[in-house]
Amino acid sequence: MNKKMIDPESSPWAPFGIQLRKFREAKGLRQEQLAPRLKCSASHLSYIELAQRPPKRRLAELADEALDTDGTLLLMWFQLKNAAILEGLPDYARYEALAEQIRIFEVDVINGLLQTQAYATAIETGYARQNGTGETLVEERIEFRLNRQKILERPSPPLLHVVLDEASLRRIVGGRDVMVEQLLHLEEMSTRRNVVIQVAPFTMGEDRPFTHMTALLTMPNGKVLAYGEVEQRGYIDRETKSVAALTRGYDRLAIEALGQAESRAFIRAARRDLEWMST
Repeated sequence: MNKKMIDPESSPWAPFGIQLRKFREAKGLRQEQLAPRLKCSASHLSYIELAQRPPKRRLAELADEALDTDGTLLLMWFQLKNAAILEGLPDYARYEALAEQIRIFEVDVINGLLQTQAYATAIETGYARQNGTGETLVEERIEFRLNRQKILERPSPPLLHVVLDEASLRRIVGGRDVMVEQLLHLEEMSTRRNVVIQVAPFTMGEDRPFTHMTALLTMPNGKVLAYGEVEQRGYIDRETKSVAALTRGYDRLAIEALGQAESRAFIRAARRDLEWMST
């Protein structure tokens, strides 16, 4: 029987599939023999080994148990799962889900908590084109973005205060129709009692206090954590002095940005400008 070779760079999950196959063959097992112990079909196991489908966590756990691998596959699963997301962002998302207040400044894109599915898809598809990542990775990143938004649907949601640089409204992501839908979504979100959206217009010029995405999380114990992003990774800052400086900067930003009603009108005007554009 011909054995299909796996290109380790064909998918983020290829290393997992290669290692799973090695462990299986070392035990002298065929796919149809191992599959029942993993609670899946032999064809599904084949897809996993060829990196054509991402494995579930439970499959990794069962494979470790069946193949006596001392948790190696589960560890690979965790590493590869988080590799689909910007480094540092999964840690931030865990704190974000517990926070009582979330304050965010975003530079040139709409923040993930406020993105529509079409906008998020356009962002991740563009990222994949530039970096040569696969469809599975795109789907995981979109799922991660949209799952974060569930905190806003809780019976007692956190207070969300977002200041958007004007560039995030002017930069057309996904085409006119996607952007019109996204701006309309911002208008609707800004009417929620627990959501404040402000716009930092270009006219702020050099007086804008931040140059990168910045987030401040107020936790239930009153402690404030800061989070920032650069091109390759995100990072959490727990240092009291630096977090205090960022908090002062954010307070100044909120005062100097357009008020909530003015910001909603600004977003509405940006949307109408797009609606008048020719297809």
